[in-house]
Amino acid sequence: MTRGPSVLAVSGSLRDESYTRTGLKYALRAAEQAGAQTRLLDLQEYDLPLYDPDIEGQGDGTEVKRLVREADAVALGTPVYHGSYSGVLKNFHDYCGFDEYEDTTVGLLATAGGGSYGSTLDHLRITVRGVHGWVLPHQVGIRGASGEFDADPDAIDGRAFVDPSLQNRVEKLGRMLTEYAFIEPDVSSPRTANTDD
Repeated sequence: MTRGPSVLAVSGSLRDESYTRTGLKYALRAAEQAGAQTRLLDLQEYDLPLYDPDIEGQGDGTEVKRLVREADAVALGTPVYHGSYSGVLKNFHDYCGFDEYEDTTVGLLATAGGGSYGSTLDHLRITVRGVHGWVLPHQVGIRGASGEFDADPDAIDGRAFVDPSLQNRVEKLGRMLTEYAFIEPDVSSPRTANTDD
């Protein structure tokens, strides 16, 4: 029997009541239901000093790099700060490079307090591509996040999605991370194959 893929979600929020963390947990639950082994890497729980390339083995840097490197797929989640992603996620991202992301399937999720999340997702996509990660076309932005959840003691983190279609988008991210975890993108097409003849 083949093992399911390992899916790691990285929460780039330090808030105790983080909507980003909640969204990622919904994605992870869907990934687990699709057959993945899942783990949440909550940056609130790790000691990551500001990245300094001249200092080897800072804080928990070695551990978080190992977790990313060993994952078959990674979900990056962030709140929207000033039209981009959070400083804590940027610092984490600075620790990781080609060794961690090369040919890894990556999904993106951003939560906004009110405004747009588009540029945040674009910035993340560019930086992941810069270290040769394979970013899923499907991505999730949650605008006005505080209004997108209702209190529900039976739901993840005691929060249920107000809009079922938004919940489905988040869960689809988890399912796609599982489905495409082992993908090896083929850059050829029927057109390029014909030119090789």
